[in-house]
Amino acid sequence: MPKIKCGDVVFSNIEAVIFDKNGTLEDSETQLINWAKVSANYLNQKFPGIEQSLLKVFGVNGNSLDVAGLMAVASRYETEIATASHIVQTGYSWFESLQIAREALDTAETVVGIPAPMFAGCREILEKLAANNYKLGILSAATTHEVQVFVQEHELGEYIQLAMGVDGGISKPNPQLLINACQKLGVEVHQTLMVGDSIGDMQMAKNAGAAGCIGITWIGNPSHVYGADVVIHQLADIQVI
Repeated sequence: MPKIKCGDVVFSNIEAVIFDKNGTLEDSETQLINWAKVSANYLNQKFPGIEQSLLKVFGVNGNSLDVAGLMAVASRYETEIATASHIVQTGYSWFESLQIAREALDTAETVVGIPAPMFAGCREILEKLAANNYKLGILSAATTHEVQVFVQEHELGEYIQLAMGVDGGISKPNPQLLINACQKLGVEVHQTLMVGDSIGDMQMAKNAGAAGCIGITWIGNPSHVYGADVVIHQLADIQVI
């Protein structure tokens, strides 16, 4: 099996590479900002004056997204919980608040749509890795449905053998999530690389015992992938040698 090189770091004896989706393969910043705005506007119609505080909770300021904030890195379930926690302060019961939060997020998904565009070099790196017989997967904090739609819409099925998201239960950075993904791919976690754009991805990979974690920061801020074995700024920085 060839080796994988990023900068001066070389990874040997690798069987699989698992990628995050949002912010790693998918250029989802504009989509996430719009999801946050539509959700907040929907809820503002029910609870006037709540919009700006909700946008702050979501990690959205104008047309800027906090790439380490709730909307960028949390799972759908975690976003529902955070939104409902805000709504419950208006006097609604917890279960009512949770239902309203789900309705708002569902509305945003319908209005904005999925998926977002791929980053430059996405198809090329997947094609290269697959051609060298690496098993490839996507492990995202988004729902499994969203991951599957991303793979289908961008016609990545010939490369991606696992399209896995978070549908409640454990989420990033719980290492069991990566361990489960490796089991589904039929590979050992210690022979698997994780590529992601958040500290949660790095922590998950480290604690699961992955062969390595590659942090990608398209905006050139390595603090967002603290703990990575190597930091890259584009997918083309992943080389097969």
